[in-house]
Amino acid sequence: MAKKRVAVLISGRGSNMASLIEAAKEHTYPAEIAVVVSNQPDAPGLARAQAQAIPTALVDHRPHGKDRAGFERTLQAVLDAHGVELVCLGGFMRLLTPQFVLHWQGRMLNIHPSLLPSFPGLDPHGQALKAGVKISGATVHFVVPETDAGPIIAQAAVPVRDDDSAETLAARVLEVEHRIYPLALRLVAEGRVKILGGRCLVEGAHPAQGALLVPEAERRQAGTGGRE
Repeated sequence: MAKKRVAVLISGRGSNMASLIEAAKEHTYPAEIAVVVSNQPDAPGLARAQAQAIPTALVDHRPHGKDRAGFERTLQAVLDAHGVELVCLGGFMRLLTPQFVLHWQGRMLNIHPSLLPSFPGLDPHGQALKAGVKISGATVHFVVPETDAGPIIAQAAVPVRDDDSAETLAARVLEVEHRIYPLALRLVAEGRVKILGGRCLVEGAHPAQGALLVPEAERRQAGTGGRE
C-alpha cells in the first residue's frame, strides 16, 4: 500500500515535526513527510527539516495582513503541489478559518499538551498547575473549527510533581508528545481510525490495562489495632 503523503505545518523549532520525520524513516511506517511548511521565515524547524533532506516551503502570513483566506489559498496551493493527503500541525501558530479546517476534516491532526478536554487553549501547563491536578499529559486529535475540541485519537499521561513549574511540566509532557504523535499518525495513515458520534474508534487497538495512581499509595504494615 502506498504511503500517505503528509505535510507538517510549523512556526518554530519543530520538535514534534522532528519526531514524525524520525518515525517515517522506518520502512514499514505508512506515511512519508512530503513537505514541511512554515509561516515564519526564521523558524528553526525549517533548517532541521532541510538537514533531513525533507522538502520545505515558506508561506509567510505577513504579506496577507488580516486576509486569512488569502493566506490559506497560498498554503493550499503548496499542499496541492506536493500531493499532500494528511496534515499535521506541529506548533503552527496561526488560526485557521472554518472553511480551511472543514476542507481537511478527518485529515488534519494536531497535538495539544494537556489531557483534553481539560486545559484547552493557551498556557495549558499553567492552567494545570493552577488547578492542582496530579496528572497531565498530551492529546492528539483531529482538528475542528472549535479550538482543541476535535475527536481524540491518542493520549498519554505524566505525573505532576509538587515542585513543578510550567517549564518542568512542559519538558515532561514533551517526551510523551514525541511518542504519541507518530503513533496517532500511523493509526490514521493505516485507516484504522473511524469517527463515530464525535469519538474516534481505533480498529485493532488493545484496551489499556490497570490504572495509573498518583500519588501511588504505599502499602503500610498494620500496627496493633490498625487497619490494612
